[in-house]
Amino acid sequence: MLPALLFICIVVPILAAGACFVVRAQAVRSATVLATGALLTAGSVLLAAQGAFSFDPGTLGGLDWGTLISVLDFLLLAVILFYGFRLKSRLVQILALLQIAPLAWFELSVLDHGAAVLPLHGDGLSLLMVLVISIVGSLICIFAIPYMKKHEEHLHLAKSRQPRFFFFLVLFLGAMNGLVLANNLLWLYFFFEVTTLCSFMLIGHDGTEEAVRNATRALWMNSLGGVAFVFGMILLYSRTGTLDLQALLMAGPLAGAVLLPVALICLAGFTKAAQVPFQSWLLGAMVAPTPVSALLHSSTMVKAGVYLVLRLSPLYAGSFLGTSIALFGGFSFLATAALALGQSNGKKILAYSTIGNLGLIIACAGLGTPAAMSAAILLILFHAVSKGLLFLCVGTIEQGIGSRDIEDMRGLYKVMPRTAVITVLGVATMLLPPFGVLLSKWLAIEAAAHNAPLVVMLALASALSVVYWGRWAGMLMSAPFSSEVKPEPLSALTLRPLQILVSGAIVLALFIPWIYESFALPMLGESVFSVHYGVLTTGAGAFAIYPLFFAVLLGALFAWWAARKSRFIPAASLYMGGANATGSLEEPAFVGPMNKPVKVASGNYYLESVFGEGKLTRWVNIAALALLLLVMGGAL
Repeated sequence: MLPALLFICIVVPILAAGACFVVRAQAVRSATVLATGALLTAGSVLLAAQGAFSFDPGTLGGLDWGTLISVLDFLLLAVILFYGFRLKSRLVQILALLQIAPLAWFELSVLDHGAAVLPLHGDGLSLLMVLVISIVGSLICIFAIPYMKKHEEHLHLAKSRQPRFFFFLVLFLGAMNGLVLANNLLWLYFFFEVTTLCSFMLIGHDGTEEAVRNATRALWMNSLGGVAFVFGMILLYSRTGTLDLQALLMAGPLAGAVLLPVALICLAGFTKAAQVPFQSWLLGAMVAPTPVSALLHSSTMVKAGVYLVLRLSPLYAGSFLGTSIALFGGFSFLATAALALGQSNGKKILAYSTIGNLGLIIACAGLGTPAAMSAAILLILFHAVSKGLLFLCVGTIEQGIGSRDIEDMRGLYKVMPRTAVITVLGVATMLLPPFGVLLSKWLAIEAAAHNAPLVVMLALASALSVVYWGRWAGMLMSAPFSSEVKPEPLSALTLRPLQILVSGAIVLALFIPWIYESFALPMLGESVFSVHYGVLTTGAGAFAIYPLFFAVLLGALFAWWAARKSRFIPAASLYMGGANATGSLEEPAFVGPMNKPVKVASGNYYLESVFGEGKLTRWVNIAALALLLLVMGGAL
């Protein structure tokens, strides 16, 4: 059964992607996406139920899979080089050649192809990643079916580009599953580069000048990570004599010069995870259709970066390299939380939040303790569900009101009540107890308690995130309303993914003890906390999941009751410190100069003079580069 499940998780999305590209009928393409999502969901659940495994697929028609992967690797790099020439980007060309030349020398002259290396391996971390990729990713692909139809109607395209769009969107899922299940570093590198190509094609999908420019930036920045991966892999092989990831991990922490190749591979993870100073490629990816942003931020691409750093954590545990990686991740968390505070663009807030939470995961990987690793594993899951949901909500709102600016979402409940409620619930799962994101932050801060600079950065960043999340959620709801609010019309393929994701984000919090025991504990071998009646207890404190859940539920029911009751209470006009304008005005106004009505305008403070991108980005990047030098120095 294992071969069939691996085929479903890795190969089926690749075949389905090809079908989406070849078949031009929209109904058939939609059915293909739906069927692939159903297969991936079932396959990933059954694969996770089987537990840890190692697997060698053998040969394909007498051809060794390793040879096939090597050939595909060079073809892939040739495609990237081709786009470098097509875009007239010297940087992409040089970075592609810096991968092709050393990789060819390594494969042809150095690597012992006869050495036994199991190509695929699954453990708690990789199986959890497969579940996230397959389930959350599939829901995003399904959401994209009606979204892209409206998107292309808005662009007035003469010829649909959906076949190419869904080819790369679905291919992404297969590549990511291959990446997290790969045990041979050459296989991992191949899937790593497939995600680079997919992200480039999807970011540039609309073909505008801005889209092409941002896609090119994403390509060269991730190609820089590819160069670091190649040189790190070659150096690691020269020092250890193997590309078997599990063999390396079982050998225990490395020391001395052997840490340099590990640091280079972590650098590849930093670029893929868009950590400062590489954040501009992910911010530029906002030009892509919303399903692309949702997929990049939740279940693919950036998660590949943190997976890589987290997977290698046992190799640098307890070293200065680990400490410097923790500080680098903590700084990224703090810097992007500050930058998010100065934004009103919904997608940009989500993007900075993603980069920050990935920085928190990297900080946990650098700490390397069982508590920190538990926090990282839980955060990967809960962040993926909530962030995928919020991106889809912003896409739905943007198509509904024509804006992604949160100032334009004020009182959204009156116009789009379904989407507004789901969005507020999504924000709550990122912000409040007893949900998994807050629990993960609590565990991370506890794990960092011995590192004063790091714990200060994590606490400050968490506090800043409360501000921008609370500000956004508070704008969406307003009461009382004088009339009954009618639900906005949403297609089933739009509404169902939102409902499933928001239900998952809430309900999964109830299963945190089981998730920890099933996926984190087998990897760590040491229990971080005890569970009694839904209360997680560590040596430093406790997190009462079930009691908090009950308290939040009571609060939500009371709020719902109060809001329902308020509909029957007469609403007074706003008092504006002067005479209110009267007459047939549609919006509140006051009597201004010359006795003319002045429309009431309200807005949030974004403190751009302190937290604006123009003020912070340059200094954040300089500080991040200094920390990056510290990371590389820590490897020496």
